[in-house]
Amino acid sequence: MLATGDAHAQVRELRWDPPIDVTVTLVGGALWLASLALQPEIAPSACRWCRGNALDDGAKERLLWRDPRLAEDVSDVTAFALVPAATLGLDALAASHDHAPRGVGLDAFLVLEATVLAVDVNQVTKLLAARERPYVQALHPDGTPTRPHTDDDDVSFFSGHATEAFALAAATGTVATMRGYRWAPVPWLVGGCLAAGTGYLRIAGDRHWFTDVLVGMIVGVGIGIAVPLLVHAPAGG
Repeated sequence: MLATGDAHAQVRELRWDPPIDVTVTLVGGALWLASLALQPEIAPSACRWCRGNALDDGAKERLLWRDPRLAEDVSDVTAFALVPAATLGLDALAASHDHAPRGVGLDAFLVLEATVLAVDVNQVTKLLAARERPYVQALHPDGTPTRPHTDDDDVSFFSGHATEAFALAAATGTVATMRGYRWAPVPWLVGGCLAAGTGYLRIAGDRHWFTDVLVGMIVGVGIGIAVPLLVHAPAGG
Protein backbone atom coordinates (compact mmCIF):
# COMPACT_ATOMS: atom_id res chain seq x y z
CA MET A 1 0.00 0.00 0.00
CA LEU A 2 1.03 3.63 -0.15
CA ALA A 3 2.06 5.74 2.80
CA THR A 4 -0.20 8.72 3.32
CA GLY A 5 1.43 12.09 2.64
CA ASP A 6 0.59 15.73 2.21
CA ALA A 7 -0.54 16.76 -1.26
CA HIS A 8 2.48 18.95 -1.87
CA ALA A 9 4.04 19.11 -5.31
CA GLN A 10 7.54 18.34 -4.06
CA VAL A 11 6.71 15.57 -1.60
CA ARG A 12 6.33 11.98 -2.76
CA GLU A 13 4.56 9.10 -1.08
CA LEU A 14 6.59 6.03 -0.18
CA ARG A 15 5.57 2.42 -0.57
CA TRP A 16 5.27 0.22 2.49
CA ASP A 17 3.39 -2.88 3.63
CA PRO A 18 2.26 -2.40 7.26
CA PRO A 19 1.90 -6.10 8.24
CA ILE A 20 5.28 -7.03 6.80
CA ASP A 21 7.22 -3.93 7.82
CA VAL A 22 5.83 -3.84 11.35
CA THR A 23 6.53 -7.55 11.81
CA VAL A 24 10.08 -7.25 10.50
CA THR A 25 10.80 -4.29 12.78
CA LEU A 26 9.27 -5.82 15.90
CA VAL A 27 10.88 -9.23 15.42
CA GLY A 28 14.22 -7.66 14.53
CA GLY A 29 14.11 -5.42 17.57
CA ALA A 30 13.13 -8.31 19.84
CA LEU A 31 15.98 -10.46 18.53
CA TRP A 32 18.47 -7.65 19.10
CA LEU A 33 17.27 -7.07 22.67
CA ALA A 34 17.28 -10.81 23.36
CA SER A 35 20.85 -11.13 22.09
CA LEU A 36 21.94 -8.34 24.45
CA ALA A 37 20.17 -9.94 27.40
CA LEU A 38 21.66 -13.35 26.62
CA GLN A 39 25.15 -12.08 25.82
CA PRO A 40 26.66 -13.45 29.05
CA GLU A 41 25.57 -16.93 27.91
CA ILE A 42 26.17 -16.72 24.16
CA ALA A 43 29.24 -14.48 23.92
CA PRO A 44 32.53 -16.11 22.85
CA SER A 45 34.46 -17.61 25.75
CA ALA A 46 37.74 -16.71 24.05
CA CYS A 47 38.87 -14.67 21.08
CA ARG A 48 39.11 -16.30 17.67
CA TRP A 49 40.53 -13.10 16.19
CA CYS A 50 43.15 -12.10 18.69
CA ARG A 51 45.93 -10.31 16.86
CA GLY A 52 45.94 -6.70 15.69
CA ASN A 53 47.53 -5.20 12.62
CA ALA A 54 49.66 -2.20 11.72
CA LEU A 55 46.70 -0.09 10.56
CA ASP A 56 44.68 -0.61 13.73
CA ASP A 57 47.69 -0.27 16.02
CA GLY A 58 48.69 3.00 14.36
CA ALA A 59 45.17 4.45 14.60
CA LYS A 60 44.96 3.53 18.27
CA GLU A 61 48.30 5.13 19.02
CA ARG A 62 47.18 8.39 17.42
CA LEU A 63 43.55 8.56 18.53
CA LEU A 64 43.41 7.03 22.01
CA TRP A 65 42.48 9.55 24.72
CA ARG A 66 44.33 9.82 28.00
CA ASP A 67 40.97 9.15 29.64
CA PRO A 68 39.40 6.44 27.43
CA ARG A 69 36.41 6.09 29.74
CA LEU A 70 35.36 9.67 29.03
CA ALA A 71 35.44 9.06 25.27
CA GLU A 72 33.43 5.86 25.77
CA ASP A 73 30.78 7.68 27.80
CA VAL A 74 30.51 10.50 25.25
CA SER A 75 30.14 7.95 22.44
CA ASP A 76 27.11 6.49 24.22
CA VAL A 77 25.53 9.94 24.28
CA THR A 78 26.25 10.69 20.62
CA ALA A 79 25.14 7.27 19.34
CA PHE A 80 21.98 6.80 21.38
CA ALA A 81 20.84 10.39 21.97
CA LEU A 82 22.37 12.97 19.66
CA VAL A 83 22.27 11.02 16.40
CA PRO A 84 18.63 9.87 16.75
CA ALA A 85 17.46 13.29 17.95
CA ALA A 86 19.34 15.17 15.25
CA THR A 87 18.48 12.97 12.28
CA LEU A 88 14.81 12.43 13.07
CA GLY A 89 14.40 16.01 14.25
CA LEU A 90 15.89 17.35 11.04
CA ASP A 91 13.68 15.06 8.98
CA ALA A 92 10.68 16.51 10.81
CA LEU A 93 11.90 20.04 10.09
CA ALA A 94 12.43 19.17 6.43
CA ALA A 95 8.92 17.75 6.20
CA SER A 96 7.39 20.77 7.91
CA HIS A 97 9.33 23.10 5.62
CA ASP A 98 7.57 21.43 2.68
CA HIS A 99 4.19 21.49 4.46
CA ALA A 100 4.12 17.69 4.85
CA PRO A 101 4.23 17.04 8.62
CA ARG A 102 1.85 14.08 8.37
CA GLY A 103 4.65 11.96 6.88
CA VAL A 104 7.04 12.40 9.81
CA GLY A 105 5.78 9.41 11.79
CA LEU A 106 6.14 7.04 8.87
CA ASP A 107 9.55 8.47 8.03
CA ALA A 108 10.72 7.65 11.56
CA PHE A 109 9.32 4.13 11.36
CA LEU A 110 11.07 3.39 8.05
CA VAL A 111 14.33 4.70 9.51
CA LEU A 112 13.83 2.49 12.57
CA GLU A 113 13.22 -0.56 10.37
CA ALA A 114 16.50 -0.11 8.51
CA THR A 115 18.42 0.59 11.70
CA VAL A 116 17.06 -2.51 13.43
CA LEU A 117 18.15 -4.70 10.52
CA ALA A 118 21.62 -3.12 10.58
CA VAL A 119 22.16 -3.72 14.31
CA ASP A 120 20.91 -7.32 13.94
CA VAL A 121 23.57 -7.96 11.28
CA ASN A 122 26.11 -6.34 13.57
CA GLN A 123 25.22 -8.43 16.60
CA VAL A 124 25.37 -11.73 14.73
CA THR A 125 28.74 -10.82 13.23
CA LYS A 126 30.16 -9.81 16.60
CA LEU A 127 29.31 -13.16 18.13
CA LEU A 128 30.71 -15.10 15.18
CA ALA A 129 33.89 -13.09 14.65
CA ALA A 130 34.93 -13.12 18.33
CA ARG A 131 37.48 -10.34 17.88
CA GLU A 132 39.33 -9.21 20.98
CA ARG A 133 38.73 -5.60 22.00
CA PRO A 134 41.73 -3.26 22.03
CA TYR A 135 41.55 -2.59 25.77
CA VAL A 136 41.96 -6.31 26.44
CA GLN A 137 45.27 -6.42 24.59
CA ALA A 138 46.36 -3.38 26.56
CA LEU A 139 45.68 -5.28 29.79
CA HIS A 140 47.89 -8.20 28.83
CA PRO A 141 50.20 -7.26 25.94
CA ASP A 142 52.33 -10.35 26.51
CA GLY A 143 49.31 -12.62 26.20
CA THR A 144 49.03 -13.34 29.93
CA PRO A 145 45.55 -12.53 31.32
CA THR A 146 45.56 -10.03 34.17
CA ARG A 147 41.90 -10.38 35.12
CA PRO A 148 38.97 -12.78 34.54
CA HIS A 149 37.45 -12.90 31.06
CA THR A 150 34.14 -11.04 30.59
CA ASP A 151 31.38 -11.53 28.01
CA ASP A 152 32.23 -8.15 26.43
CA ASP A 153 35.93 -8.81 25.82
CA ASP A 154 35.67 -10.57 22.46
CA VAL A 155 32.88 -8.82 20.57
CA SER A 156 34.87 -6.03 18.96
CA PHE A 157 34.14 -6.66 15.27
CA PHE A 158 32.42 -4.65 14.17
CA SER A 159 31.36 -1.51 16.02
CA GLY A 160 27.71 -1.53 17.01
CA HIS A 161 27.73 2.16 17.88
CA ALA A 162 29.11 3.06 14.44
CA THR A 163 26.65 0.73 12.71
CA GLU A 164 23.66 2.19 14.53
CA ALA A 165 24.74 5.80 14.08
CA PHE A 166 25.56 5.52 10.37
CA ALA A 167 22.40 3.47 9.69
CA LEU A 168 20.27 6.18 11.31
CA ALA A 169 22.00 8.93 9.36
CA ALA A 170 21.89 7.12 6.02
CA ALA A 171 18.31 5.86 6.40
CA THR A 172 17.04 9.30 7.42
CA GLY A 173 18.86 10.96 4.55
CA THR A 174 17.59 8.37 2.08
CA VAL A 175 13.98 8.65 3.25
CA ALA A 176 14.12 12.45 3.15
CA THR A 177 15.64 12.36 -0.33
CA MET A 178 13.05 9.89 -1.64
CA ARG A 179 10.31 12.06 -0.19
CA GLY A 180 11.70 14.98 -2.13
CA TYR A 181 12.22 17.26 0.86
CA ARG A 182 14.19 20.31 -0.17
CA TRP A 183 16.16 20.17 3.09
CA ALA A 184 17.06 16.49 2.60
CA PRO A 185 20.83 17.23 2.46
CA VAL A 186 20.73 18.55 6.03
CA PRO A 187 20.11 15.22 7.83
CA TRP A 188 22.68 13.62 5.53
CA LEU A 189 25.33 16.15 6.55
CA VAL A 190 24.57 16.52 10.25
CA GLY A 191 23.84 12.84 10.79
CA GLY A 192 26.98 11.81 8.93
CA CYS A 193 29.17 14.15 10.98
CA LEU A 194 27.71 12.94 14.28
CA ALA A 195 28.07 9.31 13.20
CA ALA A 196 31.70 9.90 12.22
CA GLY A 197 32.28 11.52 15.59
CA THR A 198 30.78 8.48 17.29
CA GLY A 199 33.13 6.18 15.41
CA TYR A 200 36.12 8.31 16.38
CA LEU A 201 35.08 8.22 20.03
CA ARG A 202 34.85 4.42 20.00
CA ILE A 203 38.51 4.30 18.98
CA ALA A 204 39.47 7.07 21.41
CA GLY A 205 37.68 5.13 24.15
CA ASP A 206 39.69 1.95 23.41
CA ARG A 207 36.49 0.04 22.70
CA HIS A 208 37.10 -0.62 19.01
CA TRP A 209 39.80 -0.85 16.41
CA PHE A 210 39.77 1.45 13.40
CA THR A 211 38.69 -1.40 11.11
CA ASP A 212 35.78 -2.19 13.46
CA VAL A 213 34.52 1.36 12.98
CA LEU A 214 35.21 1.35 9.24
CA VAL A 215 33.18 -1.81 8.66
CA GLY A 216 30.44 -0.50 10.96
CA MET A 217 30.25 2.60 8.78
CA ILE A 218 30.09 0.55 5.56
CA VAL A 219 27.39 -1.80 6.88
CA GLY A 220 25.37 0.98 8.51
CA VAL A 221 25.40 3.18 5.43
CA GLY A 222 24.78 0.26 3.10
CA ILE A 223 21.74 -1.07 4.95
CA GLY A 224 20.54 2.42 5.79
CA ILE A 225 20.39 3.26 2.09
CA ALA A 226 19.42 -0.13 0.68
CA VAL A 227 16.38 -0.91 2.83
CA PRO A 228 14.44 2.31 2.13
CA LEU A 229 15.60 2.49 -1.47
CA LEU A 230 14.79 -1.10 -2.42
CA VAL A 231 11.72 -1.69 -0.27
CA HIS A 232 10.08 1.71 0.01
CA ALA A 233 10.69 3.34 -3.34
CA PRO A 234 8.36 6.28 -4.09
CA ALA A 235 5.03 5.33 -5.58
CA GLY A 236 5.23 5.35 -9.31
CA GLY A 237 9.04 5.55 -9.17
